[in-house]
Parts: sequence; structure tokens; C-alpha cells
Amino acid sequence: MNPDDWVMTSGWLKGARRVPSPNCNQRPGDMAPELIVLHNISLPPGEFGGGHIESLFTNTLDPDLHPYFASIAHLQVSAHFLLRRNGEIVQFVATDQRAWHAGESSWCERSNCNDFSIGIELEGTDTQPYTEAQYQRLQQLIRALRATYTSLEGGDIVGHSDIAPGRKTDPGASFDWHYLAELLDSEDV
Repeated sequence: MNPDDWVMTSGWLKGARRVPSPNCNQRPGDMAPELIVLHNISLPPGEFGGGHIESLFTNTLDPDLHPYFASIAHLQVSAHFLLRRNGEIVQFVATDQRAWHAGESSWCERSNCNDFSIGIELEGTDTQPYTEAQYQRLQQLIRALRATYTSLEGGDIVGHSDIAPGRKTDPGASFDWHYLAELLDSEDV
């Protein structure tokens, strides 16, 4: 992506591939995002590539394609962004809207994290290392979000496991939080 691709317009990242999800709504009182939540996803579990994640987030996942899909095809979920293993960014929901990614959750004594967060899915699992392309794109995405929303400047970046402890484990032990912090602290873009 070139520097112009990191511009946000009406909540959409110029350089991201758009796959609009119906699983979203307005934030309460048009609340600005204050939290970034990192997740992981792979469909079927442990497998990468293909369009199954997009199908899940657009309510078109065929439950007959894989035994696991029968247990999740009915869910109405989404995230703002998906970072594929190769660094591709897919956007499902405008960042001005509330994506349905956090579920029952709380952070700093505030419940319903969907109301005030941006959800970023990393194609991966709790136990497999994430790719360099994902870390590079993630830090670029976070910088673009912080440039767009002053409410995110210096704001918390947490895992799904932090806002839903005991219920969720992602992005898992394989996510290198120290490396992400180094990338974000670096002046090199």
C-alpha cells in the first residue's frame, strides 16, 4: 500500500478491500472509538486462506461446507478489519460504526466494548506465529486509526482475552505484544 492508501474517509480505509457486513450498527451517541481490540480467526480452525471468514462476517457461510461451520453459521458477528497472513487488509465495517466483535466484554470498568472499540482480526490461531506482513500492516493500520481519531492517540490496545477473560483466549500466546510496541514506537513508517 502506498502512503495515500492509509487515509480514512467516512470510516473507510482507502487501501483496504471493502466487504461490507450487515452485522453492525450506530455507536451509542455517536461515541468515538477509544480502544483497539485484537482478535484471531481461522476458518476452518487452523486453516488459512479462502473466503470463509468473509462469508461468516456477511452471514453467507454455508454450514454444510465443514462440520465446524454448522456450529457458527447462525452467528451474526463482524469486525472492522481483517489482516490476512499476506498483509492484505479487508474492511467489513466503517470505523464510525459499531462492529459486533467483542461480545460480552468490559475494559476499565466499562462494559459493552463494541460501543467504544475498533475490532481487528488477525488471520491466525493462538498457537501459530503471526507473519511479519501482519505485524507491519497492523502497526500501519493503528497509526492510520490514531491519525484519524484523537480518542485513540495513546489509547489502549488489548486482546480479546483482556476484555473477555475466561471466555476468550485470542490473539493468544503466539502474538508478540513487545514486537508490536517496538513497531509503534519506531519513527520508521
